[in-house]
This record gives sequence, structure tokens and C-alpha cells, in this order.
Amino acid sequence: MRMPRIRNRNRDRAKLARRALPQQAPATTAPAVTRWADGLSDVSIAGDPLAFPHLTRTDLPAHPTTVAGYARLVREIAADRDRWAPLVRYDALTRWYARLETGPGYEVWLLSWLPGQSSGFHDHGSSAGVMTVVEGELVERSLTGSGEGTRVLTPGHRRVFSAGYLHEVVNGTLEPAVSIHLYTPGLVEMNQYATDASGHDHAQQGVRTADR
Repeated sequence: MRMPRIRNRNRDRAKLARRALPQQAPATTAPAVTRWADGLSDVSIAGDPLAFPHLTRTDLPAHPTTVAGYARLVREIAADRDRWAPLVRYDALTRWYARLETGPGYEVWLLSWLPGQSSGFHDHGSSAGVMTVVEGELVERSLTGSGEGTRVLTPGHRRVFSAGYLHEVVNGTLEPAVSIHLYTPGLVEMNQYATDASGHDHAQQGVRTADR
């Protein structure tokens, strides 16, 4: 005698339930759209500044604010030949110059001098400064209350001068020369002077800002 088959009701219910459910498309994730806008800073783009080491550097040198600091900066730039040597140019008609660096309250210039080229007697208005020769040789002639002074400037020597300092710099050799000059505050005026045979100086009319 055949026994009646007992159906697995729970299994059948699950099968029916699967048939009743509508077929769903597999879930997909739309790619994120990155929107860029001009003027965004590195921080706003990156989100986390710690992810970009250049935003959190603490080893950057501080800008100088003292005479000693300015002299040290000039010495460091002069010693870094790869920084200034590729920039040197010569102009047969006038001294050539290019700005190397600017900072809060100062600027640094590179000058070249062909034989015979001279700055003429001048001051730097309200700017003080530091200068050094990095190639060749220059002669400085200065006029102060105590009289006239002449000195030879060669690589490694630095001259520090105050506002209103009156001097002339000339390349009196047969070889080109290169020098580095720092002015603080940045140079905005340069007064030229003419010296007569008696040694008296007369300021020329006008202010020249192009020469250094």
C-alpha cells in the first residue's frame, strides 16, 4: 500500500513568494561628479590639508627684518650660483639688472657691469641696503661728512649702507662684473648727483627709479 506524500508546505510557500516578487534590476552606483571652480584654494580642493605636505611645511625660512638678517640673505643668495648665474645678461649701453627676490619690506636685484660702466653718484632715497660682488671687481667711491672714501669690492665682501648714503660704483677693470643688491624698503627713488672739481655735489633735477 502506497503511503500518501506529505508536501513540504514551508518550502512551497517560499517558492510561491519568490514567484510573486517583481524582478528588480541590480543596484548600480552612479559615479561621483567632481565639480571644479576657479579660485579654489588647495585646502578647499583637498579637504584635508594634512594630505598635502606642502600645505603644512614648517621649515620655510622667515623673512629677514634686521640688518644682520638682510646681510645673511645676500650672502646666501650670492653663494647659490645656480640661482643667479643663468640670469646674467650684459648690455653694452647701460648696466643690466633683474629682480631676484621680493619680500615684506625688501627686494633683491642682480646687476651686471661691463668694463667702464658706472652708476654715477647717487643715493637711494629712503632705502637702506646691502650689496656684494659675485663676479669680477668693482670700485666704490663714497662721499660722507668725514670726506671721500674709495674701496675695491671683490667677491665675498659686503657693503651695508643707510638711507641717504651717497656713492658711485664703477667697473674700472677690463673684465665684466656681477653684483647683488638688497634694498629695504624696496627701491622707489634714486637721486643722481653731479660732482664738480671742488668736490661739491649738486643734486640733478628729477628722480630716477630705473637705475640701481
